[in-house]
Amino acid sequence: MNGADRNLSALVEAAGPSATAVTLAMARGSSAEVRCHGRLGRAPSAPDCTPDTVFELGSVTKTFTALLLAAMAASGELALNDPLELHLPRSWRPLTVRSGGPIRLLHLATHTAGLHRLPPGLLASAVRAWYSNPYGAYGERELRNAVARTTVHTKPGSRYGYSNYGVALLGRLLAETGGAPYAELLAERIGRPLGLRTLACAPDTPDRAIGHRRGRALPPWRMPGLPGAGAVRASGADLLRFLQAHVGTWPGESGDEGDGEPGGELGAALREVQLPRLRLPGSGDEVCLVWNHRRAGDRDLFFHSGATRGFTAFVGFSPQTESAVAALANTGPTMDGRFLRVGYGVLTEVAGNR
Repeated sequence: MNGADRNLSALVEAAGPSATAVTLAMARGSSAEVRCHGRLGRAPSAPDCTPDTVFELGSVTKTFTALLLAAMAASGELALNDPLELHLPRSWRPLTVRSGGPIRLLHLATHTAGLHRLPPGLLASAVRAWYSNPYGAYGERELRNAVARTTVHTKPGSRYGYSNYGVALLGRLLAETGGAPYAELLAERIGRPLGLRTLACAPDTPDRAIGHRRGRALPPWRMPGLPGAGAVRASGADLLRFLQAHVGTWPGESGDEGDGEPGGELGAALREVQLPRLRLPGSGDEVCLVWNHRRAGDRDLFFHSGATRGFTAFVGFSPQTESAVAALANTGPTMDGRFLRVGYGVLTEVAGNR
């Protein structure tokens, strides 16, 4: 694919010296490739970065949670307009909504539930590990207590406010309805049907790159209480398969070319997550189920970014040109967001070439 080496070099430069591993996965129609740079860690003996090297995805996790929600809606297990309380564990006390309730699953998936960015109590538990693993001590009990302590003062559905808390809670509700922990449900409903062999939430994933922040190696990211918001990790090759499923060029379970889009409920879900739900204030951008949507000429661009303390990720796709891009680096994000900007630029280039 034209420009692959140049774009990978730009990403390596944007990632900076802390990154030891960078992956760029690109597809357009039936043409797809994964380019890699560097090693999994700083040691000279560290294995090379490959298309199967696993990276932490941070908030790109939310796109998987959205697809899981849409798939469960397509199966009739739930509805996007279901009130949150309908899927809350029986032992949990519902949160309080002061006006215009209830909060619905759709609100959680579009960041319009009126919830803060982080759940109550998380900052207090995160201070000691803020620069390495701030979510590591926040588990199921803490999330349950946070829900009981939460009061929403704005009308659900009336205002956009990005919320890790909201999508994390959505992941927990999906797990309750599906009868399995989030990681197991994701593997069963999304990972296995799409053939995503590396998709996981566990910190000890094999073939994983080591995260870095300002040149310092970090322990694996942990989110025991909020996996639906940021615990997923996967390889560049599997992320490309995930994105190809959204544009109708999924290579199929066997890897054969031309299978297109998965059928049945998952196929319906892949279309559902691409429907714009609201326009962002002061912007031409729209929000779908988690995905950001932007119109660029005669093309639709869908994109999302993610980060942990030691990794940065960008993913995007354009259905009209059957284009998809995933950019991954094993270093935490910079203040200027340069890596993400370069990743988005690669998407516009791949999607824009005729």
